[in-house]
Amino acid sequence: VPGRTRPSPAEGGGSNPSKRHRERLNRELERLAGLLPFPPEVVAGLDKLSVLRLSAGFLRARSFFGGKGWAPSHRSPALLAIPAWNCALSGQGLYPLISLLLQALNGFVLVVTSEGLIFYSSHTIQDYLGFHQTDVMHQSVFELIHTDDQPEFRRNLHWALDPPHAPEGEPSPAAGKSLGSSAVIYKPDQLPPENSSFLERSFVCRFRCLLDNSSGFLALNLQGRLKFLHGQNERSEDGSVLPPQLALFAISTPLRPPSILQIRTKNMIFRTKHKLDFTPLACDAKGKIVLGYTEAELRTCGSGYQFVHAADMLYCAENHVRMMKTGESGLTVFRLLTKDNRWKWVQANARLVYRSGKPEYIVVTQRPLIDEEGGEHLRKRSVHLPFTFATGEALLYQSAHPLPGFPDLFQSKGKSRKAKKPSCSQVGCSQKNGTDPRSLLGAVMRQDKAVY
Repeated sequence: VPGRTRPSPAEGGGSNPSKRHRERLNRELERLAGLLPFPPEVVAGLDKLSVLRLSAGFLRARSFFGGKGWAPSHRSPALLAIPAWNCALSGQGLYPLISLLLQALNGFVLVVTSEGLIFYSSHTIQDYLGFHQTDVMHQSVFELIHTDDQPEFRRNLHWALDPPHAPEGEPSPAAGKSLGSSAVIYKPDQLPPENSSFLERSFVCRFRCLLDNSSGFLALNLQGRLKFLHGQNERSEDGSVLPPQLALFAISTPLRPPSILQIRTKNMIFRTKHKLDFTPLACDAKGKIVLGYTEAELRTCGSGYQFVHAADMLYCAENHVRMMKTGESGLTVFRLLTKDNRWKWVQANARLVYRSGKPEYIVVTQRPLIDEEGGEHLRKRSVHLPFTFATGEALLYQSAHPLPGFPDLFQSKGKSRKAKKPSCSQVGCSQKNGTDPRSLLGAVMRQDKAVY
């Protein structure tokens, strides 16, 4: 009607279209994440961009395998781990067999496109490099490879072992519509037969590794062959459909065989994922068995230090600061609170994971220890303060809180605090008392006195 003004959302006359759009987008992303062929605990830790990235990668893999021999369920991705068997296998009952074969294999399966994009990786990559399967799929493989070994890997992606020269410092190929400089488009009739021994590959490269004994990189022997990657529907710049291109299908095994001790402790190691302030984001299945928590219980209001023994907090904070400066915490032995209110000694090594040159999250690899081992490490630990109270590091953890309050940390005026399920009401209480709930002092005050 002429002359009538539209009521603003602030006046209650209408809703916010931007908010409705965000809510609708979030619902669709949640529905899309639920369709991903990964366990619910893995899907719960994915951000929005990862959901889109993994969805695109899954659709590409499904197009290649043509939906034969597996069904879209939370268990079916294991069938993708042995691509050469896909047409010969059928039925979901084969999942336990293939899972056992992957566990028995001293290595993991890797499929890399001619551009250097990780088309598929078996979930066992986590046992050797520390990265979860969802962290690497549909990402550039060159982000994982040592700089000095990248030319060798790029050379083996080329069918004639002679890729076009790329200028030094050029960024690695990305997952865009245009193919990277290391990819060369060929028609199938210009290439040797797919079963030709000329397309077999066996070479060594150093990959980034998040595990304790790797010094940052692990030398892997990649053995396999180049095969055509069908069903990708790639298009050239002029819009014409490109023929299937070669991709590297390989089994990656450590150059040095594992020691007896590594074999014994392999099944005991668990990994957790954290924000930069150490707030828990995800925990693998072994960690849930060792600690007893679900991921929802780990993602409580707090920085994650509420699960650390009070006598170990400053020690862990010191290594936390070192990791933020150098990228790695070094071996750290401390006690974690389990769900049944017991302390469990663990030996951990935390590393920063970077993306686009910036730290994105923390991955911690942890090995349970017996009490005697933990006590021995405690006796050897230095007792000096890790940092001075005048620095910003001390203020970061609110270590400048009045020291006389430390003896009365557990004075709760007759009300006990439970460490199992710290509530947000307790956080609010800490804020009223002038204590930051995300500081070390706030974490200690939220713990139950009975656990000590």
